[in-house]
Amino acid sequence: MAGHSQFKNIMHRKGAQDARRARQFAKVIREITVAARSGLPDPASNPRLRAAISAAREVNMPKDTVERAIKKATGAGGGDDYVEVRYEGYGPAGVAVIVEALTDNRNRTASDVRAAFSKYGGSLGETNSVSFMFARLGVVTYPAKVAGEDDMLEAAIEAGADDVVSTAETHEVTCEIEAFFAVRDALEARFGEPESAKLDWRPENSVPLDEEKARSVLKLLDVLEENDDVQNVYANFDLPEDVAAALSA
Repeated sequence: MAGHSQFKNIMHRKGAQDARRARQFAKVIREITVAARSGLPDPASNPRLRAAISAAREVNMPKDTVERAIKKATGAGGGDDYVEVRYEGYGPAGVAVIVEALTDNRNRTASDVRAAFSKYGGSLGETNSVSFMFARLGVVTYPAKVAGEDDMLEAAIEAGADDVVSTAETHEVTCEIEAFFAVRDALEARFGEPESAKLDWRPENSVPLDEEKARSVLKLLDVLEENDDVQNVYANFDLPEDVAAALSA
């Protein structure tokens, strides 16, 4: 399992459920705000807004909260103005880290991210200093029960996807970012709404970590994830099963 996915699974077993839910809502609302302003407020005509609404469903955000966020973003006042920023650097053990943020204050966010890297044994680099180690992909995920492996593979290829990985629990469809919305819409028309649909950074190679180094890396990623301005964090580490089990205990 990729390091970022392991990080998420470990994080989700931690406490402070209400605080984490509030942070998730805040991050999704920021994405809805930016998406609604980037095009029409109608999700049928705004692919990014559709993706943001899908993300809202993933975290069980109430429909009226989503609608209020769209109205606020497209109203006369317009609410806060957010800009998209990406930070890249190295964490402990030379792990490459990508941080995506939506912020209304670049200086504050840059300072917070730099401080987190420095505090936990990492260093913030220039843009594109580590992203070349990752592939930028569209990822659409369905529960395994919606279709057999062959049917999902056939539908995905017809839609323009590159690959499908099926397990006992899920079908994960990956594609080039330029094809993402077309692939997602084609699969949705055939199988219904996906479990998730997003753009992702996938590491080309991973750095294996022992328990001590893993704790340092996960602490850095934890602090970054808790920052209100940070939307997503990706890292190219790998945890052996025994290390992941120890961290999850």
